[in-house]
Amino acid sequence: MHEHLPALASKIAAALSNKPEYFVTQPAELRILQGMSDADIRNFAASCGWRVVKRLGGRQIEFYNDASARTL
Repeated sequence: MHEHLPALASKIAAALSNKPEYFVTQPAELRILQGMSDADIRNFAASCGWRVVKRLGGRQIEFYNDASARTL
């Protein structure tokens, strides 16, 4: 995995604790995710309890809390 992925995961987690979605649109953040395959991004999101949606030809990636992945 990318060396900056843990920092991005922390930023996404912090944002998702306050709002229902996080949009990755910053070029530096997109470069981290664009270096990964779609399956790797989905696995990364699932391991954190998130859902991921790619929009606009990959220029925007959305993360959402995935209630079905959460356990009580």
